[in-house]
Amino acid sequence: MCWLPPLFLGDTVTIGEISYKLKTPQNPELVPVKHISDSLPQTVAQHLRWIMQKDVLGQDVFLIGPPGPLRRSIAMQYLELTKREVEYVALSRDTTETDLKQRREIRSGTAFYIDQCAVRAATQGRVLVLEGLEKAERNVLPVLNNLLENREMQLEDGRFLMSAERYDKLLQEHTKEELDSWKIVRVSEDFRVIALGLPVPKYKGNPLDPPLRSRFQARDIYYLPFKVIFIYILCVRVSQLLSLATTLCSQESSNLGLPDFPVDNLLPALHVLNAFPMLSSQHLVQRLYPYNSILGKDGRTAVEGVLSRFELLDGRQSASTQRILFHNCYRKMKLLVGLFQLFPLSIKLQVPAGTKEPRPPNSSPNFISTPSHAQLLSEMMQSHMVKDICLIGAKGCGKSVLAREFAEMLGYSIEPVMLYQDMTARDLLQQRYTLSNGDTAWRPSPLVTAAIEGKLLLLDGIHRVNLGTLAVLSRLLHDRELDLYDGTRLLRWDRYQTLKEQLQFSDEQLQERSIFPIHPSFRVLALAEPPVVGASTSSSSNSRGQQWLGPELLTMFLYHTVTPLAKGEEMGLIQGLTPNVPMEAAEQLLHLTHSLRKTNDPTAQSLASSLSTRQLLRICRRLSQYPKESIAHAVNKACLSRFLPSLARASLEKSLANCMVKDGVLTIGNVSAPIYNPNEKMKVPDVLFYDNPQHMMVMEDMLKDFLLGEHLLLVGNQGVGKNKIVDRFLHLLNRPREYLQLHRDTTVQTLTLQPSVRDGIITYEDSPLVKAVKLGHILVIDEADKAPTNVTCILKTLVESGEMILADGRRIISAKGRPNVIVMHPDFRMLVLANRPGFPFLGNDFFGALGDIFSCHAVDNPKPQAELAMLKQYGPDVPDATLQKLVAAFGELRSMADQGTITYPYSTREVVNIVKHLQKFPGEGLASVVRNVFDFDSYNKDMREVLIEALHKHGIPIGAKPSSVKLAKE
Repeated sequence: MCWLPPLFLGDTVTIGEISYKLKTPQNPELVPVKHISDSLPQTVAQHLRWIMQKDVLGQDVFLIGPPGPLRRSIAMQYLELTKREVEYVALSRDTTETDLKQRREIRSGTAFYIDQCAVRAATQGRVLVLEGLEKAERNVLPVLNNLLENREMQLEDGRFLMSAERYDKLLQEHTKEELDSWKIVRVSEDFRVIALGLPVPKYKGNPLDPPLRSRFQARDIYYLPFKVIFIYILCVRVSQLLSLATTLCSQESSNLGLPDFPVDNLLPALHVLNAFPMLSSQHLVQRLYPYNSILGKDGRTAVEGVLSRFELLDGRQSASTQRILFHNCYRKMKLLVGLFQLFPLSIKLQVPAGTKEPRPPNSSPNFISTPSHAQLLSEMMQSHMVKDICLIGAKGCGKSVLAREFAEMLGYSIEPVMLYQDMTARDLLQQRYTLSNGDTAWRPSPLVTAAIEGKLLLLDGIHRVNLGTLAVLSRLLHDRELDLYDGTRLLRWDRYQTLKEQLQFSDEQLQERSIFPIHPSFRVLALAEPPVVGASTSSSSNSRGQQWLGPELLTMFLYHTVTPLAKGEEMGLIQGLTPNVPMEAAEQLLHLTHSLRKTNDPTAQSLASSLSTRQLLRICRRLSQYPKESIAHAVNKACLSRFLPSLARASLEKSLANCMVKDGVLTIGNVSAPIYNPNEKMKVPDVLFYDNPQHMMVMEDMLKDFLLGEHLLLVGNQGVGKNKIVDRFLHLLNRPREYLQLHRDTTVQTLTLQPSVRDGIITYEDSPLVKAVKLGHILVIDEADKAPTNVTCILKTLVESGEMILADGRRIISAKGRPNVIVMHPDFRMLVLANRPGFPFLGNDFFGALGDIFSCHAVDNPKPQAELAMLKQYGPDVPDATLQKLVAAFGELRSMADQGTITYPYSTREVVNIVKHLQKFPGEGLASVVRNVFDFDSYNKDMREVLIEALHKHGIPIGAKPSSVKLAKE
């Protein structure tokens, strides 16, 4: 191997025959540190030599290449080598002109401009590093065109940036005071731009605008050559892995639709292999390149063919179960030393740990260890040594529970961040807010505080967030560095310490310059649902149906898959967490669930997805309290099988006594609960409600889950009485209600805060959600299916862990903790109402996205006898014969809707309105009144004929025509 090291002669650095004269930096804290390794590979040195050539020529450069940190690393190495100050910005779809040029701030009621990265770099002679040009929206970057070409730019505050040559010429004829009065500012001759981007269209993103592209000199920074990486560790398995990586990055693999292998992750993977030489190569490849999750059958076959060719298909070898023992753990330089027990070997290794005392494995009463989970936690610990982790698994399979157990074992505090589709880069990093005096300020996000305090950042739902937004975390995940919108810089711990020693600065001095260290224990654990194999990777496609795991994300994490538990393991888990559950019922439930999971019938599989481990535990908790409940009823309730017309629906006949309140205790059916004594009685709903057995049965079911501490989801067609049932339920329990109506324009911010203007200042008031959490009221969320699922998904952490971050920076937690938090009242509950999924309802599939975190209840139209009894109470003077005609006709129409003959599901609400009209105006004929409902369909000929036939059949003469009158034969 031939090396080409840079030479330092006095104040000059030379690479090959190219020399650059060093200058003393004005702000040495902005010069990158600890990016250059002891020995530079020749390939890297050649790249650095080329950049130096362009620098000497005064040209801006564009480093283009596949995903990964290599391009950024080379740029930083060059800047460290030449002692250049850097202004770094990660571009995203949220980047605007103000992020590059100037941002307006308000101080003491006065607006003024603050220079941003491009202006600071130009005026101070720094190097502007722009990463991710393909992520920026079109027509944002052209604001830099004139700055790149002529070193000129007009600023919003009236100043004009001018190239050094023109400025110096003007200075010969005019004084500096005159130029200052004309607001002309000199652009330093040392100003340069280094752009980093991916080639589009091979990778996802916006292609470069031709005028912008023409202003850069390009350099292809491809993966380092095979021999350069091989020099690190010389062994057969490394050679095999490198051969695999090279093959999967080739043009032939790309033509087969295989994503690039994350070559940059090979080095951390080799550290794992070095510590665990008995580890299967195929299992290690799965962590780097989870091909079983991201590829279809043909792709998997192609990858396994390559694995077989390089003798890496060793995953079928018998591997003994790994266990983690921490009996002798101790701290050393913020690291926890633990003992890995891998039969028959014992391996000691150092892993990053949190600031709390670690808890021994399997000591939590809320976590029941199974062999597969113990194995997974052991593998996560191996990956945790070297890199951030992503857990991939179906909803409800235990990802969040495993993450919490992993954190507890290592003494980490968890910082949960719920991701959603419309999340912006500002939501991830820093948010603008207004102080009480009207001044603007920046608030760091939980992600930033987690990095500084050394927490475990839990990114829940990376399959939902837009890749262009997630890309702003690339530098944090690869290099542990981050530049924030207010100018704050976060540095990796060792680089911060090196900078401190080189400059002889104290922590306070560096913090005055807005430089903070990232805690060495900080780690990121991402949770995601499996990619949809063969689905679109378009950013505009539905987040639940896209192939989100592409080449760029592959470089950010090591991946672990949470597989569904085996039947025996799931039984052990259920027995451990619900010891009183009847064994026979639990076995029946598991037999049904696992037979559904193994079937090839897609309809049955969709039903099985609703019977996740989380949902099975919920059912078993109910069964342990109410052992006489029917398994069929519990399964139908959990899966909302009432709204799956292609499945056979189990019917349940159960007579219930009317609800009764006696001695401060409410009894519905066989379930009793104490009556609540509220402080705000005016918020207890009181609604006209006529009892019927079917609705009482729903309320009994609701009360069972309510007493178990569950949050409830009621799903049903329109007009079946969901709101009335909930209001009656809360009235009987005497519980105050907060009401929240969702709609298409509901955002994450409006869910938590309500903005208002007072005395010219924007203030935020608590939303009904926050009020309910504070006061222990019941939050009724209506029309949940109308809001985008990427907005309502933030309710997941509130339901699961009792935590939620509000738009103003406050945090809801379940127990008392640090300041600026809202402690969740123990009486708080959520009752969510949604229409059934699918046509003709125009909402989103709330049940499909979040159904399994709630206890679900299907609400249907009352049965004929119950409906007739209820209608008699609404219309006591309406003849029984008329009511029976209506009940029979509407019953047949609903049956036709279930069968798909008609699309509109006629509901009890429509019948009630007809009866109310007949009660008030008894002189009007039935045929005239029913038109109030059926005139909607009067313009659809086919639909009208079906309706007329059905109504005539039950003696309702609507729309009679000569052609439809048939005379009897003599």
